[in-house]
Amino acid sequence: MDRFTVIAGPCVIENEEVCFKVAETLSELQKRYPDIRFVFKSSFDKANRSSHESFRGRGMDYGLKVLEEVKSEFGLPVLTDIHESYQAEPVSEVVDIIQIPAFLCRQTDLLLSAAKTGREINVKKGQFLSPWDTKNIVEKLKFGGAKKFYLTERGVTFGYNNLVVDFRSLPVMRQFAPVIYDATHSVQLPGGKGKSSGGQREFIYPLAKAAVSVGVDGLFFETHPDPDKALSDGPNQIPLSEFPEVIEKLISLREFLLEKDI
Repeated sequence: MDRFTVIAGPCVIENEEVCFKVAETLSELQKRYPDIRFVFKSSFDKANRSSHESFRGRGMDYGLKVLEEVKSEFGLPVLTDIHESYQAEPVSEVVDIIQIPAFLCRQTDLLLSAAKTGREINVKKGQFLSPWDTKNIVEKLKFGGAKKFYLTERGVTFGYNNLVVDFRSLPVMRQFAPVIYDATHSVQLPGGKGKSSGGQREFIYPLAKAAVSVGVDGLFFETHPDPDKALSDGPNQIPLSEFPEVIEKLISLREFLLEKDI
């Protein structure tokens, strides 16, 4: 990874207004921190919602249109995830980074279809997977011809509506590829509200600090202008108004650690 990367955005593409508000904040941060790479993230479909009644998104065509507008209007690289192999090619025509969702991280055809596009690939480590098993994911990507790819840690589940982050996983996974820490999904409580996931937003910043201290190549956040009204993953998203301060502190911590060679 050429530069330390911050991936951020609303969980799902609700509408242009929400995406543009977040993208504007990221654009301002990019100007303030030119040595950091800021990437706008949002999903056109959330295929793994807890309930069929939950909002999934407004479809690939609408989602790609919004992502293309974000890219053009704010000059930010954009990322979205795919769930089916056929989505890789049309998505690659718009996005800079294709993301493989955690539950699908071992799907060989999905990984190979993403690799074939030539785009950068971010693979979320499955909640069921050990860190050393991500080596097999990397080998699949290399076999498919992928040149730039990342692994993202987002916690491990033992059931009971909770996730646990083992920070030993970060240096283990970094043996195989650059590693991004997903600070917001790590505090998710899957299915914790019955038909939707809960979250413990208050732990996002402490866990992100821990990840920066251990050593990562990037950070991942979901942020929304009004998380309590977000249509997906609201409980574990950072309020957009608080996001710049969180980033400032984390960048300062990283710079301190680099300066002191800690």
